[in-house]
Amino acid sequence: MDLRDKLGRLGSPVPRPPEAREATLDELRDKMAAILGRPVAPPRPPADPALSSLPFARVETEHGALYERIERLAPSRHVGRMPVDAATAASDELLALLALDPGLAGVDPKRALYLDTETTGLGGGAGVLAFLVGLLWFDADDRPVLEQLLLRRPGEERALLARVEERLSAASAVVTYNGKSFDLPLLATRRVMNKLSPLPSRPHLDLLHVARRLHRRRLSACKLTTLESEVLGFVRGPDIDGGEVAARYGHYLRSGDESALAAVVEHNAWDVVTMAALVGLYGEPMTTLHREDLVDLARTFRRARDLDRARDAAEAAVGSGVGPDALRVRGEIAKARGDRARALADFEALAADVDEPAVRLELAKLYEHHVKEPVRALALVEQGTGEAPEALERRRARLTRKIAKGK
Repeated sequence: MDLRDKLGRLGSPVPRPPEAREATLDELRDKMAAILGRPVAPPRPPADPALSSLPFARVETEHGALYERIERLAPSRHVGRMPVDAATAASDELLALLALDPGLAGVDPKRALYLDTETTGLGGGAGVLAFLVGLLWFDADDRPVLEQLLLRRPGEERALLARVEERLSAASAVVTYNGKSFDLPLLATRRVMNKLSPLPSRPHLDLLHVARRLHRRRLSACKLTTLESEVLGFVRGPDIDGGEVAARYGHYLRSGDESALAAVVEHNAWDVVTMAALVGLYGEPMTTLHREDLVDLARTFRRARDLDRARDAAEAAVGSGVGPDALRVRGEIAKARGDRARALADFEALAADVDEPAVRLELAKLYEHHVKEPVRALALVEQGTGEAPEALERRRARLTRKIAKGK
């Protein structure tokens, strides 16, 4: 008798009613609790669909129930010293330079969509959900509108994803904080898992990358709350740690305790509002940035190959009394622009102030090639320029030959 015949003799399993399955599960729970010596926990109530204590309203859509919060913010809303609606006047050209992304040039900042997610995990794998999506956009009167979408139950994800698609379709660009690495890939994965088409492609301004370029000298970390306090001059007060977010949502799903999500909702709202304030600040950086950030602003403009703006930022840094780093960047930019006289003056002043091989190397190059003074160049080389031994010997030999020839 083969395996198929044997299985046939066993007959089809008789389906058990749901209440019987639940009774078995209860019995197993009781036995496990007895073995572990723990009291049996009472069954937890399901999440309350009314969401009475959270600021969300239920909206019926073609994709199912959507729980959303929409709040029009006051036109005078500030985050520290920056008004949120300053984002609508941000220069798209400057934002493109700071982001090192020419695709952002020509984008209408009034139609940008600010996006941030709160998720059930930090890894971004297939099982991670975006259970809260914060959005901010500006209406026809340039008034900021805060919109938040809550995933009350994991099975109601399609409506949330559809609303994000709707908002993104109407936007000129999307603005996030670490969204290139996390938020957008996560939402793309969730759409695949729900058999939905890809999100519409839009220019993407990831403020994390801009923040790291502009504030790395001054700030040890570029968390969004750090930028609030150190760049915008605002402290949001008690806030939750990002590591608590997933646990709070899990607690809410198990217990129906809406209070667990209240702080998460507030945290998410502040994040998207702060992003808009940062765009306003970065859209006019020469007059809004801290003086110590002007050095990195100059370097960023140089990386973007806008040497005129780079020179202006370096001049502002030197004029603000930032110190040796300002002289260094102004000299570097002057050299890149072909202004060797300015570069020579800056590196001579810098060499008198700091004892660094890299500074001596730049000055030695200028002495050799610009002012044709190999003797002074060789003197710097002998003090040490930080070059590899082979390169150092080639430079020394070349300068020695020039001195011998009287050049």
